[in-house]
Amino acid sequence: MKNIKTTPEAHIQHQLISEIEVGLLNITPYISPKFLYDPLGSHLFTAITLLPEYYPTVTEKHIFSEFENEIAHHVGLGGTLIDLGAGNCEKAKSLFPSIQPSCYVALDFSKEYLEDSIKKLQAEYPSIQMTPIGMDFSKKLSIPDSVPSNRTFFYPGSSLGNFLHDEAINLLRQIKSQVRGGGLLMGIDLMKSDEALINAYDDALKVTAAFNLNILRSVNTMIGSNFNIEQFRHLVKVNHAVNRVELYLETLEELTVSWPGHERTFQKGELIHTENSHKYTINSIQKLLEQSGFSSSTIWTDPKQYFAVIYAK
Repeated sequence: MKNIKTTPEAHIQHQLISEIEVGLLNITPYISPKFLYDPLGSHLFTAITLLPEYYPTVTEKHIFSEFENEIAHHVGLGGTLIDLGAGNCEKAKSLFPSIQPSCYVALDFSKEYLEDSIKKLQAEYPSIQMTPIGMDFSKKLSIPDSVPSNRTFFYPGSSLGNFLHDEAINLLRQIKSQVRGGGLLMGIDLMKSDEALINAYDDALKVTAAFNLNILRSVNTMIGSNFNIEQFRHLVKVNHAVNRVELYLETLEELTVSWPGHERTFQKGELIHTENSHKYTINSIQKLLEQSGFSSSTIWTDPKQYFAVIYAK
């Protein structure tokens, strides 16, 4: 019998397929939010950030602009900028003039979308060494030793809110262990009224609905399933018990979804959980950072206290 060797890419693909199947076959079905960000999903999320209802992007941008010099003072000049969930790289690009990184490392789940973004960015900033890395850092964050020290991990958009408490601590501890003289610069969404939250996650143009529904197309591509997005609707809930917004896909009728080796019947009104977006207070995020090994933090907010930008070391 011949030994069949699998490539690292094939192994990762197998793990992702297995992760999707476990979620779909769970008593309360779920799909990891990382599968929202296939190439189409990444473009849809970029569109979401342009919506007037979606306050996080514009508020965070305002904070970075207003406190640009202070942030640059804390981060320092000429170091390495590591962009977690880089997407189109536009947020990191806005920091280039102030912190002047010598090296930029962009990480994202969608490598195809990322490589296209980096190609355009490199042409604009030829003096900055740029490296795109396709990585699912939601499980394990591992920065190559070849990446220079004095690393600033950049995690904007309150993406940390997608993680449960223990998961967030795990990621933050991994970041802390790899900063090598640098720190963490991140955006965090703060808790606010239900009205503001619902409007942000269920916009009038239904772009967020399209973004959420697209995860079913992504899953179809990954595992060969036959989800029909017309049989589902986008649903948003605010869970005050744990201070988070929850995204779901609700079935509009009884249906059966199949894929190689498996099938699942969904009842009308059954929910598939696709994303959590935890909201913090200043005290709760400081406590989380302390539990993760960061000894100091500087925090900047907007006048409404809707959002916070934090630099931690």
